Order: sequence, then C-alpha cells, then structure tokens
Amino acid sequence: MSDTKYLAGLYLRLSKDDERAGESVSIENQRLLLTNYAQEKGWEIREIYIDDGWSGTTMNRPAFQRMMRDAEDRLINLVIVKDLSRLGRNYIEVGRLTEETLPRLGCRFVALNDSVDSMLGDNDMMVYRNLFNEFYSKDTSKKVRAVKQACMKQGKYLGTYAPIGYKKDPLNKHRLIIDDETAPVVRRIYQMRCSGMGYMAIAYALNEDGVTSARDTWYNSRGRKKPNPKQNFWTERTVKGILSNEAYIGNMVQGKNGTVSYKNRKQISKPEESWVRVENTHEPIICREDWDVVRNMETSKYKPRTDAVGEHSLFTGVLKCADCGHTLRKSKARWKRNDGTVGESIRYICSLYNNAGKTACTAHIVHEDALMELISAEIKEHAKLIVYDEARVLNSVMSIKNSENKTYLATYQRELKSVEDRLAQLDNTLATLYEDRVNSVVTEAVFKNLAAKYETERSEKSNMVTILSEKVAKCQKDFGDAGAWLQTIRKYAEFETLTTGILLELIDSIEVYETEGLSRHKVCHIRVNYRFVGHIGDAVLNTEQTAEGADDYDEAV
Repeated sequence: MSDTKYLAGLYLRLSKDDERAGESVSIENQRLLLTNYAQEKGWEIREIYIDDGWSGTTMNRPAFQRMMRDAEDRLINLVIVKDLSRLGRNYIEVGRLTEETLPRLGCRFVALNDSVDSMLGDNDMMVYRNLFNEFYSKDTSKKVRAVKQACMKQGKYLGTYAPIGYKKDPLNKHRLIIDDETAPVVRRIYQMRCSGMGYMAIAYALNEDGVTSARDTWYNSRGRKKPNPKQNFWTERTVKGILSNEAYIGNMVQGKNGTVSYKNRKQISKPEESWVRVENTHEPIICREDWDVVRNMETSKYKPRTDAVGEHSLFTGVLKCADCGHTLRKSKARWKRNDGTVGESIRYICSLYNNAGKTACTAHIVHEDALMELISAEIKEHAKLIVYDEARVLNSVMSIKNSENKTYLATYQRELKSVEDRLAQLDNTLATLYEDRVNSVVTEAVFKNLAAKYETERSEKSNMVTILSEKVAKCQKDFGDAGAWLQTIRKYAEFETLTTGILLELIDSIEVYETEGLSRHKVCHIRVNYRFVGHIGDAVLNTEQTAEGADDYDEAV
C-alpha cells in the first residue's frame, strides 16, 4: 500500500446558514487545512470539490456528485474531508458511502479532524460520529423552524421576494410596502374580476394591452436577464394566484408550503389549519369590499360568464327555475316591428325546457331589463328601510330566516344555564354518595340504586347541554349573519346600475316561477334568496311581451 500513488480529491462543504458572498472564510480554512495535509503526506491533489451553501442532509450536491463520478472513473483514489459532517449529515447515506461505495471503488477515505482513515481500519467510532452529525442537523432544523414560526406569528414577511404590487421596505426586509408602479395592475385585475370577467379573460386583456407580466416585473426589478424570454405573458394561473392572495388586503398568510422533513427537501403543500395568518401587517392595495366580492364569486353557486360574442351575462347562473331547479339560460328574443325592422331583447328561459321541451318543464321566461329593474328596486327598498329602522328590519329578517328568533335564543340560554347548574349538583351528589359508601354510611344496595339513578340523569343532562349549546350557537350565528348582511346592503340605498359586484355581495340565487295570466298581461313571481338571510318575501314581475310573436323569433346565446 505504501507504493500506491494517491490522487486526492479534497471535498469542502459549507451549509447555507453560514453562507456569505463568494467562497466563505470557512471554505478557505478548509482548503488551507486539507491542502497542507495532502502536501505533507506527499499526495497529489487532483481536484478540489466545493459545495458552498449546501446542506449536509442531502447527498444531491453538485460538487459531491462530480467527485463521485470522478471516483467511479478512477480519476481519484483518495477523498479527504475536514470532518465527517462535511461529507454529510445523513448517517445512513454517509455510512453506506464510507463502508460500501468508496471501498468498492478502491478509494481511500480520510476525515482529518475525526482521525478517520479507512486504510488504518480502526474506525469503530465513525458510526457514532455520523449519528451525532445527523442529530445535530435535526436539532438545527427544529430550531430554525421554531424561529421562522415565531417570525411568522409576528407578521414578519419571510418570502424571498414580494408579491407583485408590493416591494420590501429598504429599511426592514420583513415588511411590505406598496410599489406605486405595479399596484395599479393589481387593482385593475380585481376590478376586472368584480365586473364578472374570468381568469383567462383577464389574462387575455392584460396581454392585449401589453401589461408587463408578473414574471418580467420580478426580473426587471433586479436587473436580471430572464432565462426564457418567450415566457413573458400573463396566465390564468398567475391571475388566480393574485386574486386569492390575502396580502392585498393587508394580511400576512405564510407557512402554506414546507418540506417533507429535514432530510427530504421536497416541497409540499400544508393543510390550511397549519398556516400562519396575521391581519393588518401592512397597507392594503385592495379594499375589503372588492376582496369580499371576489371571494363570493368563488363560494357562490353563481358563476358569471360571457356569451359566444363576448357579451357579459349578468344573471346567467344565478337564475333558477322554481319548479325543476335547473338554471335559466340567456337567449335573444327577436320580432318584426310594423316598419319592418327587427326588435331585440335579452331574456332567460328554463334550460330543461329549452333542451327537452314542455313535457319536461315549462318556459319560465323572464326578460333581463324588467328583472334588472325589479331587483334594483328591491335592493334599494331594503337598504332604505335599514337606514331608517335597522332594528325592525333585523327582527323581520330573523323571524323570516327561522322561527328561532332572539326570544328563542334567550330561552335556550336560560335552559342551558339551568342544565349546567344541575350537572354541577349531580357531580357533587355523586361524589358525596361515593364517600358515604366508602364510610359505610349507606348500604351497597342503596348506593347502587342511587348511583344508577344519578348517572342516568347525568347522561341525559349532558346530552341536553350538547343540544342546547348547538341551538344557542346557531341562533348567535343567525344574528351574526343577518347583521353582516344588513351592514352590506345598507350602502346600496342609492346606485345607478345593477352590477355583478352587487349581485355577488348580496344575492345567492333568484328563483323564477312560471308566468301567470293571459296574452300580453302576464305576471311572474320572483323569489330572491339573499346571502346569509335567505328570501325576504316574494316579488311580482310584470312580463308583458314586447311585441306579438316575440317568442317565435328566439335565438339561443
């Protein structure tokens, strides 16, 4: 072995926690230490492999992989490291490497500070050192996670870069401030969504207008050249991400993603209950009203859409047939005027009737202009009543929403307190009974009889507590929902045009009944189901035909 010519590969590694610009001082120290040692031994240094800024928990490091390829190709037959932890902190992988892989390749291994030399063979302590190195890495990972979690709970921004519309405060990298150049783009995206545009339509509009994409904005702000110049467009995914980011209303939501473990760095999505949400950490770009409208569009059954020619359908998706439950679809009614010209209006018709005919359902026709006028008037009427007498409207809403109004709430609360008091008495009684039995104050027979009686009552009262608590919670939620609805609708005592935003904020669905009456004098009953509070009475819509024969010139849109 003494005649063996050693071609040494010096392996140097430093984790990201100790990283600095360029090669760090610690890397330089490793280089100096290992170079001097190899020269003292008279070994030829074939290559120096450096992984600066790489964790030892993974073996997928570029310089390490290159070194192993060189060992496979017999370009080196000696690997020297400062200590075992530089080779890695995964004791299974490091053990396999030093005990199997390197010996198989005929490659000598030296860990200088740990006094490990595979040629000497006395390496019994190596397995314990490897295990300790992994424990150290695990402990460090746990501490880093704890620090990050604490920072998140304080509302400190830990992202690598700020979301479009914001930038990091130059004086505090953990704080977001509004970027005046890109914030208008975010506001425009929300405005387009509130008007009923879909994600793809918004992306198309931004691309048509030549708005710089979010990806280009990021590279431009850093003066960096983008790897793929062709990827400079807005996409549906990007738009959707912006519209779901709470940062734009001033909230910090972090911890959505993480790694499998300190060994496996694969990124995974975390469940929502583990996210860290802190409100009002920075100045919002979007008002809360617009945010609520966008969120309502995601949770509501109503999905606004555009027709084949790009015209917005205000009521498509929100109108339901009161008899069959199918949606009403938009169509155009055309007719000939006396002067020979063709008149046109927008109307909605039961989709089941449209597809299957009158044996399946009836038409349930309602005209858009008349419906807009009716819904607008009803919203304004409710809003004005709330402004004048909010308490009366709240009581009215609660009595319509369900029979368990505030009187029931007070009753449930009284009953709940009474039952809870009785449970406390039963606990004391049972405790006293057990003491009496232990002290032979009561006989075994009396004890069993009374204990069974009290335990039965205790079980019944416990069930009543659960039921009454649920009823109290439901009543309180009803009042909370009704109050939220009142605060939302009261701002619409006056408005000019019914919009998608107003619909989404206030209305869940509109049920349309079949028209009644003869010839041109027909009426249609409409039930508006408001968000949170349900329907508040029914409305009647006059549905006189615009012209004779209008139904005969129907064109689906």
